[in-house]
Amino acid sequence: MSGSGARRATSTVRESDLLAAARRGEEWARQELYDRHADRVLAVTRSRLRCAALAEDAAQEAWVRALRALPGFRGDASFGTWIHRIAVNAARNVQRRRQRWARIHRPLPEPCHAAAPPATPLLRGRLLRAVRDLPPGMRRVLLLHAAGYTHAEIAERMGTTRGTSKSQLWSARRHLSESLAGGTGPEGDCRPAA
Repeated sequence: MSGSGARRATSTVRESDLLAAARRGEEWARQELYDRHADRVLAVTRSRLRCAALAEDAAQEAWVRALRALPGFRGDASFGTWIHRIAVNAARNVQRRRQRWARIHRPLPEPCHAAAPPATPLLRGRLLRAVRDLPPGMRRVLLLHAAGYTHAEIAERMGTTRGTSKSQLWSARRHLSESLAGGTGPEGDCRPAA
């Protein structure tokens, strides 16, 4: 019997029997549930996400969750209603992850320029190198803070806490101070502004 013949033969199985077989882990039953409801699940995720690739990701996530939770499915609602709710939640999760990623990966603002440039090109070059040499997290917090963002805003953008933002800024300033303190000449004693 070919694959399509097997599919036709199982399409007459009642959903309650299909669910019982799927709960026992019978692959043919799981496949039949998928075949019966896959189009609807994908339609739900597409309507919520309006992006084919994201909708497919959400639909796949919904099926993985549904199959893992299938042994606990009580049958209070139909399987179609249950998988629909899972698909809606999966689409929401994909959308949240996408928004969180976009918030964290926004481009950094242009570096803030001081009202008065450093006294010499040498000091300016040392300062730029010192900022560039900071670990990425410290550098990002320093630049965001210099651009006028509050610790709460920085924490939200970076997906961390206000305490982490404050700690990163303190560490960045300390690193800059140590880096610039080793210089010679009148600018050697330069300290970053508080």
